[in-house]
Amino acid sequence: MDEGQRRAIEADVTRLIHAYTWANDDADWHACAALYTDNARFSRPSGGEAIVGREAILAGFLARAPRVQRHAIANVLVDVVDENTARARSVIVLYMGDAAPDGLPVQDVKSPLVGTFTDLCVRTTEGWRFAERVGGLDFRP
Repeated sequence: MDEGQRRAIEADVTRLIHAYTWANDDADWHACAALYTDNARFSRPSGGEAIVGREAILAGFLARAPRVQRHAIANVLVDVVDENTARARSVIVLYMGDAAPDGLPVQDVKSPLVGTFTDLCVRTTEGWRFAERVGGLDFRP
């Protein structure tokens, strides 16, 4: 693999992470789930058992109580393993709150939350997807 190919993979995986973030903030749960492989593992930053499989991940998203949220993703670092595999780490800052009838949402008192995602990404026929996404909080709320 040459330098251009490595950089292209880094850009593609970074785009995957950002596409997931936008879909998550838009509560587009079908788009979020579509960015995982069929047999992916997802561990939420808030903890709990890993969710296994794209359909189970989608069901987990659909079961969430509605909230207003905005994720800021930073310090994305992609390490290319080979042409079809990459590992990535990123910092997440989550602002959340409740919708307000008179305009801007009211920020939750536990907000913001700061954490990290550690990802295993693979190239599929659908493009780059998460094979594993492990989130964790870096500070207690």
